[in-house]
Amino acid sequence: MVLDAPGFPLRLEERPPPEPAPGQVRVRVLACGVCRTDLHVVDGELPHPKLPLVVGHQIVGVDEASGRRVGIPWLGWTDGTCRYCTSGRENLCDAARFTGYDLDGGYAEYAVADERFCFPIPEGYPDEQAAPLLCAGLIGHRSLRAAGDAERLGLYGFGASAHIVAQVARHEGRRVFAFTRAGDDEAQAFARSLGAEWAGAVGEPAPEELDAAIIFAPAGELVPAALRATAKGGVVVCAGIHMSDIPSFPYDLLWGERVVRSVANLTRRDGEEFLALAPRVPVRTEVETYPLEQANEALDRLRSGRVRGAVVLTVAAAS
Repeated sequence: MVLDAPGFPLRLEERPPPEPAPGQVRVRVLACGVCRTDLHVVDGELPHPKLPLVVGHQIVGVDEASGRRVGIPWLGWTDGTCRYCTSGRENLCDAARFTGYDLDGGYAEYAVADERFCFPIPEGYPDEQAAPLLCAGLIGHRSLRAAGDAERLGLYGFGASAHIVAQVARHEGRRVFAFTRAGDDEAQAFARSLGAEWAGAVGEPAPEELDAAIIFAPAGELVPAALRATAKGGVVVCAGIHMSDIPSFPYDLLWGERVVRSVANLTRRDGEEFLALAPRVPVRTEVETYPLEQANEALDRLRSGRVRGAVVLTVAAAS
């Protein structure tokens, strides 16, 4: 499925399988998660994608050379030599290339990827359930680490990432408070089913102050709302790659050594750590599946904001 220009639907195109370059693997795609970042690319909110482009960066497939099941994530290549790469911060590499943005991704039957940036998929996860681990899970994991050792954790937006983070947070003994759109009773019930001790609408007061908040929804107005709910010394983590403008807010919301920070991309170490952790929790992803040729319908479903868990495209006969 090909994006010719932002703002237009994806187009089904027949192509020969891509040829791997030296150091790359060719993967027969089994499933590919549909991420909000894909929406930002398709809707033109992230500038300068490679065009035409095959979208998708939560790819589960089979390496044709080895027969191993592998995952291809968002981070597709870094230069390995810059000050960020050499200090354990390859997620910030200025020359980085990203799957489904700078590099063709997984809304396809085949994909190629740098072998060094692929991950083995843990046993016990069907292809569709494994796909959301590769971005929703990895970014959620990095965001949770950025929140420090917060006991009282607020999650703003209860979608693909939050439904994974909630499970990990409860496994770690944290207390989870979920904030959703007003009137989204289904999402609030879903959050409580995954261990949230409270779930309510943004703007409703939680029963206690938070030690940290993670904002997954791309809405800048949630930043002052989260600061208002966070205790002194707390941290507000903005987990998305894109967010609408943050409105001005009084310094009093930030005072008291509160911190606002972002999370950018991921590192290979994030992937190794989280994919080892997920089976121990164990993380269980809830997914809605669509066949590859219905990628536009899957994107529309995600755009509606009413998905329970994650959306995944099934491409080949899944395991």
